[in-house]
Amino acid sequence: MQTIYDFHGLQFNGEKKSLQDYSGKVLLIVNTASKCVFTPQFKSLEKLYQTYKDRGFEILAFPSNDFGEQEPMTGLQLETFCRIQQQVTFPVFKRVHVVGDYCDPLFKFLADKRLNGQVNVKPVWNFHKYLVNKEGQVVDYFYSVTSPQAKRLTTKIEKLINT
Repeated sequence: MQTIYDFHGLQFNGEKKSLQDYSGKVLLIVNTASKCVFTPQFKSLEKLYQTYKDRGFEILAFPSNDFGEQEPMTGLQLETFCRIQQQVTFPVFKRVHVVGDYCDPLFKFLADKRLNGQVNVKPVWNFHKYLVNKEGQVVDYFYSVTSPQAKRLTTKIEKLINT
């Protein structure tokens, strides 16, 4: 069976970043947008990242314009928004499609139980979250309304970090 380590993300400089580089870490993969009611979650995601990053945790953000055209930015403008305006230090990749005909292969995998063995839920809006264990297996998902500080999310992260 595949794992997320079989995929890559495109960095803002255009280089491919293998998700194998995150092997052995607990991951939260999030589709983001800059003009969304959930955009304030960037601050909560950063706080979550700072809390657990030294314990083997990473957040991987994939901006998407698939829902309400709420991510109009690309390239340097988008990178500047994430790094300077939102002050995120976790990895943010180039904008991708997370649903539809042009869906990025990673998000096809994350959303299809036939491929990932566990989760069968596509993102329905921005800031949908997928939780991945240290072996690169998708273990859970959280809808956009779930705050990055939600106890049910942090409890699962801590459990995965400690196993």
